[in-house]
Amino acid sequence: MLSEQEVLSTLRMVRNENLDVRTVTLGISLFDCQSDNIQQLNKNIYDKIVRTAEPFVSKCNNIGEKYGISVVNKRIAVSPIATIAAPFSSQEMIQVAKTLDEAAKTVDIDFIGGFTALVEKGFSSGDRELIQAIPQALTSTERVCASINVASTSSGINMDAVRAMGRSIKEAADLSAEDDGISCAKLCVFANIPQDVPFMAGAYLGSGEPDAVINVGVSGPGVVKQALDRGLEEDDQTRGFGRISEIIKRTSYKVTRIGELIGREVARDLGVRFGIVDLSLAPTPNVGDSVGEIFQTLGLGSIGEPGSTALLSMLNDAVKKGGAFASSHVGGLSGAFIPVSEDLNIAQAVREGSLDLPKLEAMTSVCSVGLDMVPLPGDVQVDTLAAIIADEMAIGVINNKTTATRLIPVPGKQPGEMAYFGGLLGEAPILALGNRENSKDFVGHGGRIPAPIQSLNN
Repeated sequence: MLSEQEVLSTLRMVRNENLDVRTVTLGISLFDCQSDNIQQLNKNIYDKIVRTAEPFVSKCNNIGEKYGISVVNKRIAVSPIATIAAPFSSQEMIQVAKTLDEAAKTVDIDFIGGFTALVEKGFSSGDRELIQAIPQALTSTERVCASINVASTSSGINMDAVRAMGRSIKEAADLSAEDDGISCAKLCVFANIPQDVPFMAGAYLGSGEPDAVINVGVSGPGVVKQALDRGLEEDDQTRGFGRISEIIKRTSYKVTRIGELIGREVARDLGVRFGIVDLSLAPTPNVGDSVGEIFQTLGLGSIGEPGSTALLSMLNDAVKKGGAFASSHVGGLSGAFIPVSEDLNIAQAVREGSLDLPKLEAMTSVCSVGLDMVPLPGDVQVDTLAAIIADEMAIGVINNKTTATRLIPVPGKQPGEMAYFGGLLGEAPILALGNRENSKDFVGHGGRIPAPIQSLNN
């Protein structure tokens, strides 16, 4: 039970500290839409999405207004299209992507995720066709997002899939060159992808999920920073990391409770099940809504300086502990995101040289999601992209954690130049690769890196 003081502090979070429900995501199973006729499949998909989601946005808005809490994004996640459209060619998969986009526009949601394949152990024909379709599918649609799981702790790393994703990323960037390769911002490559991610671009609905389900993503880096600022100002004992962790846990608890309240009401009004709250400190390019600023509050001049990995590990752990105490249904990614272009402070650290690619990769070993929204030189080689992905996948596989890459080669631009993506995607300097263009022989081995010994845990 929250005390009167905690209720008042929650209201302050909403009014002054950038607390919002970052996304309410409606998961919709498409398994009952399958057909061996592409026109019938597209009709089935469109009809089910529109039928299920038609009142979704208005109900989110009404409940947000009821509690005075903004629901920033309303999104849909569907079953993996590589499975739903398995018999069809890459060109027909592109048609399915356009159907998803059309349905998303009809029900007025921001993004729709699920142009997805799970290939950690190998490819089916549908997987191969979907991966081939990704560049054109993402370039020819506005709201469709794609995710490919190429690795898991139980299966190892599918290096053939990793190389294929290097090619897809490069081609998607070239097709959207006029917009700094923005199509790649809608594509995540995962290890250990959860089935219930509400955040884009990784959202999809796993095969073990209900026919329709509400998952909520709540974010509050600004709230955590303000809570720490107050604690440091009011109490000298706050300077102990145990006390700092306690402040983060208590703040995360309150944020999670708000997310669950909104999610359960939306689910009830739609007549579907409530799934999980994903408590992830996902920043935006807005001032005061930065994960990087938390590092400065706790004594570092900039994120990326020595101590950053240790601080991020504490932050991630405290956020998860607070969320787990607040709800029995915490899931998705949950923790702290460090997206380069979506966080003003992180982008500034890159610009000033405090944060480079090796340090960023090291920090992903303890964050929630990995190399996120990382602009790279436009002339980066496919095999270099694949090798960067492989390194990140290894971090997830060995540590039995979810990790991912959202890499954006920016056509025609070099390190130090700015990439501009707009809106919540923000802007950032292009990171230098240094002497990292000799990966062809490594990636060319192909096959599957075996699962680590810790996968044998049954």
